[in-house]
Amino acid sequence: MSVAIITGSAGLVGSEAVAYFASLGMDVVGIDNGMRATFFGEDASTKWVRDRLMEKIPTYRHHELDIRDTEGVSRLFDRYRSNVALIIHTAAQPSHDWAATNPTVDFTVNANGTSVLLEAARRFAPNSVFIFMSTNKVYGDAPNGLPLVERRTRWEIASSHPYSGKGIPETMPVDRTMHSLFGVSKLAADVLVQEYGRYFGMKTVCFRGGCLTGPNHSGTQMHGFLAYLMRCAVTRTPYTVFGYKQKQVRDNIHSADLIRAFHEFFKKPRRAEVYNIGGSQESNCSMLEAMSLCEDLTGEKVESRYVEENRRGDHIWWISDISRFREHYPDWKLQYNVPQILREILECNRDRWRNPCTVRASEMSLASLSTP
Repeated sequence: MSVAIITGSAGLVGSEAVAYFASLGMDVVGIDNGMRATFFGEDASTKWVRDRLMEKIPTYRHHELDIRDTEGVSRLFDRYRSNVALIIHTAAQPSHDWAATNPTVDFTVNANGTSVLLEAARRFAPNSVFIFMSTNKVYGDAPNGLPLVERRTRWEIASSHPYSGKGIPETMPVDRTMHSLFGVSKLAADVLVQEYGRYFGMKTVCFRGGCLTGPNHSGTQMHGFLAYLMRCAVTRTPYTVFGYKQKQVRDNIHSADLIRAFHEFFKKPRRAEVYNIGGSQESNCSMLEAMSLCEDLTGEKVESRYVEENRRGDHIWWISDISRFREHYPDWKLQYNVPQILREILECNRDRWRNPCTVRASEMSLASLSTP
């Protein structure tokens, strides 16, 4: 029996990972206590995804467990021990806005929770592969110091800069910058994952993601850019844009592309590795461009309001340089771009958003949960 333990298993990345690795024949154990609804309200609840996974995937075992619960996590790992081949840690408090409202909870979930999982892995499954979903916020607002040029619909990096045509690499410093409290808690976890790889020789990796997206995203204003924007377009809910003339740029990676990257690492793991991961130059957009795409796909005008003040520590321009990962894993390729991602988000969620009381998890398709 080969077991994959996946935290945040009802979330965007976690649910994609559950379906993918279950399709490979692994027994998947999910950890998710539904805290997304606590963070962002019932509209952001992932219960609908959890219920769908439990119904559609016979080998999936779900545990309503808090990753900060040392005894509970230890008992779970002790149950499976050497059968654990893979740990994918995606559970998190994911919003830098929310982190400022309760820094203690943010830090204990993101940093302490990661420490609990790493120690359980070291004690009970030291030969497993430990994949951590980190974030580009570990770099703080350092990217805002790059030479940017204003275009008609976006900010773009100056063509003379070494990052032009590539994106931001892992060599960008993490010091002397405003991270946001969320960025600090994730950086603490990120460095700890690396240290367990270096100090204890474990097979660990940090994937520093840009915008992660896909049809399973329960997006809200505080977190889940593309999914929430499309939801606003469909339901005619006003969308608020914060600063940078609505021209801030993000690369966006579909959760299915991300999980295939996880699989490549799982097949050929390394120790204490770090990769920037995202849509790169192939899949990115500005806020203005994303709103225009939503309007084209829905035929509806996106109602929006603009707030001049940007979010503290927010990036003006982020595009990931993924060349290091591609060098190590040349068989991996992106399969989605932003228009394709938005179209799939719309097709998979339109009815649920318009009729939230009548669409049940049992009536939904697993089409959005990818297979290899």
